[in-house]
Amino acid sequence: MDWFNQPEDPADGKNTPFSVSELSALISGLLDDPRLQDIRVQGEITNYKHHGRGHRYFSLSEKGGDATAAVIKCVMWRSDAERLPFSPEEGMKVTATGSITHYAPHGAYQLQVKRMEKSGLGEKYLLLEQWKKELSAEGLFAETRKRCLPPFPVRVGVVTSETGAVIHDIRNVIGRRYPVEIVISPTAVQGDEAHREIVPAIRRLAGRADVIIIARGGGSFEDLFPFNHPDVVRAIAACPVPVVSAVGHEVDVTLADLAADVRAPTPSAAAELVVPDRAMLMSWLQEQKARLGTALQGMIARAREEVLGYRDRLRPQRFVRKIGERRQQAADLAERLDRGWSTRIERERLLLSRLRTSLEAQSPVAVLARGYCVAEKEGIVVRRIDAIAVKDRIKLRFYDGSSHVIVERVDHDRNL
Repeated sequence: MDWFNQPEDPADGKNTPFSVSELSALISGLLDDPRLQDIRVQGEITNYKHHGRGHRYFSLSEKGGDATAAVIKCVMWRSDAERLPFSPEEGMKVTATGSITHYAPHGAYQLQVKRMEKSGLGEKYLLLEQWKKELSAEGLFAETRKRCLPPFPVRVGVVTSETGAVIHDIRNVIGRRYPVEIVISPTAVQGDEAHREIVPAIRRLAGRADVIIIARGGGSFEDLFPFNHPDVVRAIAACPVPVVSAVGHEVDVTLADLAADVRAPTPSAAAELVVPDRAMLMSWLQEQKARLGTALQGMIARAREEVLGYRDRLRPQRFVRKIGERRQQAADLAERLDRGWSTRIERERLLLSRLRTSLEAQSPVAVLARGYCVAEKEGIVVRRIDAIAVKDRIKLRFYDGSSHVIVERVDHDRNL
């Protein structure tokens, strides 16, 4: 059918209008141009998604001279993606081979990629890696410098765009959970020069808030790139109060997230982190009140029992009974002590008697009593006959006394 030579409508003489399906078929026919089939396109991967069924969805972008990006959507089916020799990543520069197709249900054209090879990392991706290494070396990502969020903030600062759903989400969450004052420091959150506004927006809140949320909704790698800028990271690190980063979606990680004290997956989640839940606090207070009441009742019951015990102890009859019991115990102890000491004294007396008998048996006096005597010369006991000579004066000690003699003769016993 010749789509450019439409028959005229006999009613008004004008061209017959296309139906949507006819126009879609016309576009698809135009895209059958051989110049759009099996072509090679070079660009930087953005908005990359790995579908659970194995398909890959992404865009190829190219920065123009007027700082505007040219973007084309791409799809790579599982059968082709399984042959990839590498894992595509956000910001990676690649050369894709495929054909331009028209997806009628969405009314959009896309590059259906059959093959893809790396052309080198994109400029921004390389710059991001360089910044990450430099800032990490400065210690701005260290866990030791992370601060805890205040449990009950009075004022919450928010760095974000004045327009959009982010600020409304934060207000709704905080208003529902724990209403506090919100101080907004507006800034651009997208664009090559956005970091120049984000930095002073953070500094404006110094001293005016107990905690700061830096928030932005989801976006592409290029959209979130200002939050990777070193000036923004250093401003977060230098902030005198804790900072919560809620930039992009949960899968998006910027350098601002690494420098912040706490990272939240979404702005709403950040609002939940910075303020407590009023309902939970009330529930906790009620629970503590109940526990305190139970504890007080227990204390009162124990005190009452203790008072009753003291009262029973102070009764005269109880004292008389206790005194009688103690007196009987004292008498029993005295009797036991008397018996114990008597037994001990008798045992010691017998032991001393045996010792005296043993000592008396071994005493030199007992030996002298059997008819022996001891000779002493000049106070020294004479043990051998060689120790004395004729005319020596000798003292003889007997059992019942002593005598002094002069030696007249010395006889040696030659048999010894």
